[in-house]
Amino acid sequence: MISFVVQSAFYMTDHEHLKTLTDIRKMMERSSRFISLSGLSGISAGISALVGAFIANSWFREYYDRWELRHGYNEMDFISLRNNLVLLGFGVMAAALFFGFLFTWRKAKRDNIPVWDRSARRLAVNAFIPLAAGGIFILGLIYNHAEKLTAASCLIFYGLALINASKYTVSDVRYLGLTETALGLLNLFFLNKGLYFWAIGFGFCHILYGALMWWKYERKGSLQT
Repeated sequence: MISFVVQSAFYMTDHEHLKTLTDIRKMMERSSRFISLSGLSGISAGISALVGAFIANSWFREYYDRWELRHGYNEMDFISLRNNLVLLGFGVMAAALFFGFLFTWRKAKRDNIPVWDRSARRLAVNAFIPLAAGGIFILGLIYNHAEKLTAASCLIFYGLALINASKYTVSDVRYLGLTETALGLLNLFFLNKGLYFWAIGFGFCHILYGALMWWKYERKGSLQT
């Protein structure tokens, strides 16, 4: 009987030690990584991108229909289409950011974790640098009438931003970044299919990634990385 009590005491001590180590690990992850990213944010971003791609595709159809009616290129039509596409891109980005923040804030509140802590700031800075460089690069493409490279450039720089920021959040983000970058590089060899690559990268990949993230981390309330 005494032996059983002593063994139980040792077992409880080991169990408590493991629990303490687990708690310490979680605290270290929370302090070094932003783990409040919600899978629903990815899904909402993907849906926004697909809606934008559908609208853009309808505009392209109207543009080429007018081209056929006029039997040639019209500069005013092209400028109008280009400006509308730029505005649409900003609209899609705004919608994705809004819903992304909404779902991330909700998850952080549920987990009792600050939304804008040190790890979130480090993630934002490391993502912003490639995104800012990509934005300036794309503006340069448009200025030099190289619009066909826009979709590929968006995917490549966005992928690099995710890869750069992935060390400050869940590691799965890195794989999404690698996928986006690979799609952008592949798009360079099929420039006339830019809208399709854009829809796959920003639409379907985000939805798939978001669903996997929700299943892996949020369905069971897991904080694994």
